[in-house]
Amino acid sequence: MEPASPLPWSRETALLTRQLAEQIFSRTAGAPLVSGNAVRLLKDAEENYPAWLEALRSARRTIHFESYIIHEDEVGRQFGELLREKAREGVKVRLLYDWVGGLGKTSRRFWNRLREAGVEVRCFNPLRWDSPLGWITRDHRKMIAVDGEVAFVTGLCLGRRWAGDPARGIEPWRDTGVEIKGPALADIERTFAEVWATTGPPLPPAEIPVRELIPPVGEVALRVIGTVPATAGLYRLDQLIATLARRTLWLTDAYFVGSTSYLQVLRAAARDGVDVRLLVPGTTDIPILRGFSRAVYQPLLEFGVRVFEWDGSMVHAKTAVADGRWARVGSSNLNIASWVGNYELDVAVEDESFARAMETMYLEDLSHCTEVVLSRRGKVRLAEARNDRGLMEKPLASGSVGRAGVRAIGLGGTVGAAITNHRVLGPAEARVTATAGLLLLLVALTFFFWPWWAALPLVFICAWIGLALLIRTANLLWKKKRHDQEDDPKLEIV
Repeated sequence: MEPASPLPWSRETALLTRQLAEQIFSRTAGAPLVSGNAVRLLKDAEENYPAWLEALRSARRTIHFESYIIHEDEVGRQFGELLREKAREGVKVRLLYDWVGGLGKTSRRFWNRLREAGVEVRCFNPLRWDSPLGWITRDHRKMIAVDGEVAFVTGLCLGRRWAGDPARGIEPWRDTGVEIKGPALADIERTFAEVWATTGPPLPPAEIPVRELIPPVGEVALRVIGTVPATAGLYRLDQLIATLARRTLWLTDAYFVGSTSYLQVLRAAARDGVDVRLLVPGTTDIPILRGFSRAVYQPLLEFGVRVFEWDGSMVHAKTAVADGRWARVGSSNLNIASWVGNYELDVAVEDESFARAMETMYLEDLSHCTEVVLSRRGKVRLAEARNDRGLMEKPLASGSVGRAGVRAIGLGGTVGAAITNHRVLGPAEARVTATAGLLLLLVALTFFFWPWWAALPLVFICAWIGLALLIRTANLLWKKKRHDQEDDPKLEIV
């Protein structure tokens, strides 16, 4: 029998390219491509909250609920009552919330009522005296998993902000989530187990689903990207997607503060003819970040990136869709805190039908936005309307906080370049270098003439960190002593 003829070169190349691309994506994100899933796109609280409630009511064995913020309002109380009810029925309900996210949002009484009903509630990374800077690391994930059969990965937290109040004319926050069924559930449950183990005893291994034992329920392939601090897996993936995009790259982000390297990738893509669009809030619950976001509008616009600001109350979604084939939904914002500092959870879906739905939703969102443009003089402006004479424009209001954000970014970049001499400065940056020089001289004079007052904050910080290190040392030595006593039966534990 003659050997089979090899595949045509083009088919061989396409197959090899696909395999190589899958390997690159898997290694970059640290997440394998899992096929056989069913995914449903959910828009706003109007679609997300009812789907969550329906799944929770159907729970028979386990509920795993992880949310950065749970507000103690009518929405939070509705979900809280349902979780208490399921716990009383014998369902193992585990809830994980973030200490910073919940600060001032939820009372201790709310959590205690859940615990009294049998819900196992844990707080992620509360402030500790023996770890002064530990609170910086946050659990920013938002997910729900029920019985190992259905899960939700989302950008929504719990609260009336997302639900809105039509009677009072308060619009709901714009946000996006997904419902997932199929083998990828095992990866989502595993990400919950990883964070759960950082807050106390881990989950029993028998309660974590095995991917290979979950039957396929659809044809959608996706990656579950559960990032942890200092790994930057999603950061590398976001850069890779922006690099590989050939036709379109449409981004929505609630707290956009792109790094220099990410901005460069977006600019390069737009320069090569990719339709790059960025949708961000027009108003935000963290005003200082709006200034940082707007500081990078001009260099993006100059290279052809289109920027849109949401006209409604707040756009809180964190999504991306590229080339009508790839899409991402989850908790990660396009900033260093999400990329490097937090625990985050996203799903990257590689499915044309889902990506088309994302594109349709994006175009609908743009009808509720105002585009940011450059005027003839190169100034950043909000476009008002079009008429026979062309584009009507109005200045981009920034406010004092916004201006401070812009100055901070400009100051940092220019001063760094001046000190390290890694690029040539222009005459327009003389004001920045002068401002930085005067500020540094003011700090020096303060230390010289009022050393005691200037040193007080440093004394407090050093004393706190020193005391924390000594407490940590004592704890380590105590654990070592206990370990030695347990290993040597002749030693008596007092």
